[in-house]
Amino acid sequence: MVELRKNIIKHKLAKGQPTLTLMGVANADQIDQLGPLDFDGIWLEAEHGDVDFADISDLTRACDLWDKTSITRVHQNETGVIYRTLDRGSQSICVPHVNTAEEAKNVVDAAKFAPIGNRGMATSRQGYGVKDYFLKANQESMLIVLIEDIIAVNNLDEILEVEDIDVFFVAPNDLAATMGYIGRTDDQKVQDTIDDTLKRIVGSGKNAGALTTVPKLDHYLNMGVNCICVNIGPFLNDGINEASKIINSK
Repeated sequence: MVELRKNIIKHKLAKGQPTLTLMGVANADQIDQLGPLDFDGIWLEAEHGDVDFADISDLTRACDLWDKTSITRVHQNETGVIYRTLDRGSQSICVPHVNTAEEAKNVVDAAKFAPIGNRGMATSRQGYGVKDYFLKANQESMLIVLIEDIIAVNNLDEILEVEDIDVFFVAPNDLAATMGYIGRTDDQKVQDTIDDTLKRIVGSGKNAGALTTVPKLDHYLNMGVNCICVNIGPFLNDGINEASKIINSK
């Protein structure tokens, strides 16, 4: 009998361990290239990126091969979008612009099978040959909601009360924009709001998520944030810029 693949990030979070997810990964070949490195998950971008339903199976297969948790950010909080993404093989869902408890409940309702939610009863690619898949899927699927609007910050206490949300992730760019600081995530007021929101999440006993850079890792880890995401773009840019400086200096 086939065993359902474990959601590495979800299990580590349950133990109170910090996790690392890479953003900016473009294709399955790149996942294979990065696979041997020591990190926990791959962020698949279906909101702002080009990931579509037809892409998810191959991308998540590559994640499965290297025991990396696949996280797909969908483009809207819509029932069919959420459960179809899970059906295609993603181990985790990230839903943007969750601003109320009711919207958070919709994520749970769409992503979890009965008796927790009302996800359509179809076997995911992850579930082929798995006995009692529908029960086990509820245990392994990971749900992330993005706190990325100031209205969500204002409604945070009620959002945090929603059960079966695994990570409450504070997204800086949209939050800054809704605060009137478009493109100014480094503004002190924005940074203070991000930090205060993360502290409230951690203080509630829930898992907090943040997008950050290597220099700020300790800042968030010391705060108790345990779902850390970094974009690989800056690493590539820094390497190219350094090589360019050396070449141009000759």
